[in-house]
Amino acid sequence: MKIIKIILLCILMLLCRHKVFAQDTLKITIEQAEKQFLEKNLQLLAERYNIAIADAAIVQARVLNNPTIGVGDINFWHPNAAEEVEAIPATWGNGIIFSIELEQVIRTAGKRKKLINLEKVAKEIAIQEFETFLLSLKTELRTILHEVIYLQSYLNIIQTNQKSVETLVESYKTNLSRGNVAKGELIRLQSSLIELEAEANEIQTELNDQYKELKVLLNIPPQTQISIVPTTATTKNPNDISLIDLFEMAKKFRPEFLLSDLDIQYQERLLKYEKAQRSPDIALSVNYDRYGGVWKNFFGIGISLDIPMFDRNQGNIKIAKLSIDQANYNAEHQKNEIQHEIATFYNNYKINYHFYKKHTENDFSENLDDMFEVYTRNFLNRNISMLEYLDFMEAYRTTKQVILTAKKNLDTSFAELQFSVNNEIK
Repeated sequence: MKIIKIILLCILMLLCRHKVFAQDTLKITIEQAEKQFLEKNLQLLAERYNIAIADAAIVQARVLNNPTIGVGDINFWHPNAAEEVEAIPATWGNGIIFSIELEQVIRTAGKRKKLINLEKVAKEIAIQEFETFLLSLKTELRTILHEVIYLQSYLNIIQTNQKSVETLVESYKTNLSRGNVAKGELIRLQSSLIELEAEANEIQTELNDQYKELKVLLNIPPQTQISIVPTTATTKNPNDISLIDLFEMAKKFRPEFLLSDLDIQYQERLLKYEKAQRSPDIALSVNYDRYGGVWKNFFGIGISLDIPMFDRNQGNIKIAKLSIDQANYNAEHQKNEIQHEIATFYNNYKINYHFYKKHTENDFSENLDDMFEVYTRNFLNRNISMLEYLDFMEAYRTTKQVILTAKKNLDTSFAELQFSVNNEIK
């Protein structure tokens, strides 16, 4: 009975261990990866705080100036006429002379309202800067995803070739012991196998680097194994896409367009605020003086303001005016650069689309896989020479790599085109 319990416990531990390892392998699609990126990317979570910071700046701009209170002219010793100074109240303050002043600064020329409006534009800028940052990271994510899919697929091809050559090597070792093949042929196969293993290791190393970048973007633990499921979505014919429509789409959705317009608006509001700074603020005060003058208890009010004789904020006003002109030129340059970027991505997509369609619509890739199996069988049956087989295997691997690269370039260029307008192209 005790042995049975031990066996059951071991089986349970093995099942639990298998479950843990199964959970450590994460298979996700491109869409799932993008969803997790938006929810868990630490850089995005940190960048969002800039919007909250901008909100706090608006709250601060609404706050009125604090009043200032001051106590002065305090006399702690008895003056000559101390016996004539009344106490406050009871016996406190007997013989003490002092004054109190309460002052409140009032901002003029609508400075407070202008500052609030300025901070509101700053918040909109923070929002668009976040969108720009998000767009940049999404482009990086898509590029890495397509690179991972390419490397996974190409590594699978190399490993398939590797298994075929391993089978041939084992077969040749058996035939060599029987004296049916020359040793030089076996060495040639073993050399090809070593080349395939080295290439597989190189691809795996590059794939690990891409996995690292991907896990950081998705905030996935480093010990988790990850695999990207290739997309089955069909690509859009570039002939059905209007370049003019892409330009209009970018003006509506691309954050840099909105950001450049907001920069102009910010500088214009800053100019209004700086002009308002020419008007001096008014300080209103109320003061109480105990035995400091002619009267025993003196209450008075006061008003003060700067005389704008020398400083009329001339320099800051000029800076604001120049900044408006600078923002206009920057906005024009930004719009021009984005349009050229869209046109370049569009032309790149057309090239990649037609190249990929030309070499995949005729089932060339599938026929190539069938031919590889035929060549392998014929070589085992001694119907073709080793040189012919190895030449075909090299041509097969090169052609498959070209097709996979074309697919990667097609998907990447379409992603870049969509991100250039910051919208899905339907």
